[in-house]
Amino acid sequence: MKILIADSMHPSLFNMLEAQGWDFAYHPEYRREDIVHALPDYEGLFIRSKTFVDRVVMQHAKKLRFIARAGAGLDLIDLDVAKELGIEVFHAGEGNRDAVAEHMLGMLLGLLANIVKADKEVRNGIWDREGNRGVELMTKTVGLIGYGNNGGATAKRLSGFGCKVLAYDKYRDHYGDQFAQEASLEDIMREADIVSLHVPLTDETKYLIDEKFIEGFAKPFYLMNLSRGKVANLHAVVEGLKSGKIIGACLDVLENEKLKTLTEAQQAVFDFLIHSNRVVLTPHIGGWTHESYVRINEVLLRQIKDWLVLA
Repeated sequence: MKILIADSMHPSLFNMLEAQGWDFAYHPEYRREDIVHALPDYEGLFIRSKTFVDRVVMQHAKKLRFIARAGAGLDLIDLDVAKELGIEVFHAGEGNRDAVAEHMLGMLLGLLANIVKADKEVRNGIWDREGNRGVELMTKTVGLIGYGNNGGATAKRLSGFGCKVLAYDKYRDHYGDQFAQEASLEDIMREADIVSLHVPLTDETKYLIDEKFIEGFAKPFYLMNLSRGKVANLHAVVEGLKSGKIIGACLDVLENEKLKTLTEAQQAVFDFLIHSNRVVLTPHIGGWTHESYVRINEVLLRQIKDWLVLA
């Protein structure tokens, strides 16, 4: 089997592929047009996040049997076209779930305890204890929207903090467990002190968090987004922060993460976020650990091997 690796990958992948006796070509420098030109010679494609794999990419790749996405989200792959052409799609949702869960907790604790704000102040010679009095996570109600790999791993870690965890997942039934109570979206909007997003980006989840959604909460809340930037309308988030309906926000993802291409409106929103002491920002690194870099490859290889046994 010949595989094209068209994105930067941890070198552990190469040994794993060689152990299976599979040939591969590693071209992380390939751009979209290079992939379209080369792909007809390959049976497998590994990608990460730089290329949208749509009909143009897939339609002439007659030998292509699978696409492996080194990450959790599948919004960069046209799944309908892949299904139509009989191309299997794999993703490593469980590969970075622990990293995402730990990052979520780190951001949340940093926000509640004013760690980021206090650190900046002390470095500037300001010793303000009262102004940095924190809020405890214990006894808070956390609402998880989406209860798959990342949501489940997050709930497991929250269990040690004495939180009540409510989980809503539209596409699952009977998913409540020892770490989270199955709930409706209305339950979360009524009870949650903290809301954390763990959903993929789809037509249904795009801008799920908008003005109406935010105003629908019974009480002010903290917002966590480590899923996809366009799940939350950042203008609505800023308005929520201004009104006090959103107490604080932790954002690992943005609507437009190419900061040099922000529109005037996006720049105004971004300027507010970066100057707010009630916002913690990180550059889409929630699942970006040294351990997950390797684990993602292990998960993908296991999935492909299992699929080949059944194919």
